[in-house]
Amino acid sequence: MRVFEGVYLRVLRWAQLPAAPALLAGLSFVEAFAFPVMPEIMLAPMALARPARAFVYAHLSLLFSLLGSLVGYALGHYLFDAVRPLLTHLGWLPMIQHWVDLLRSRALAHPWSVFGTLVLAGFVPVPMKVFTWASGIVGLPLLPFLTSMALGRGKRVWLLAWLIRRFGVRAEPLLRRYSERIGWAVLLLILVLLLWWWLFR
Repeated sequence: MRVFEGVYLRVLRWAQLPAAPALLAGLSFVEAFAFPVMPEIMLAPMALARPARAFVYAHLSLLFSLLGSLVGYALGHYLFDAVRPLLTHLGWLPMIQHWVDLLRSRALAHPWSVFGTLVLAGFVPVPMKVFTWASGIVGLPLLPFLTSMALGRGKRVWLLAWLIRRFGVRAEPLLRRYSERIGWAVLLLILVLLLWWWLFR
């Protein structure tokens, strides 16, 4: 059964639509506080379709991720108790509570002491929305929060843009040919990382 090849080709076609930048902006915005799909899913084929604009798309995605992170921060800060049952139903509450406890203990020492924690958080298999909600619940100062979010998400989109600018034209035929294997490998890696995080958190 070939699943990821069809998805890859479909997203590659979407990436060439005139509305693609708006779709990327919307996905980046909503993913920061609610949606489970990473914006890189849209960013990568858009940059492959137009490698010269890879960094433009990366900056667009980052900007709207930051705007969305403010929404997540506000939801956590003002509506956490009201949406606690929903978060429990979605299975997000244990992750959010874990990061709330960690950030609160770091913030008690110094507001900027959580900066490195949030920047490095981009490397762990936890959705960005968990960090934005947790930061709002704790009430972290906005400047350290936004700076860490910019670096944490920025390093991902900038690296992706650089790789595509550097290797995009040559990499695209390989991605098309091996999209099915890559897709299953990435899915397996995500499952392994989630299992590792659940066992050793």
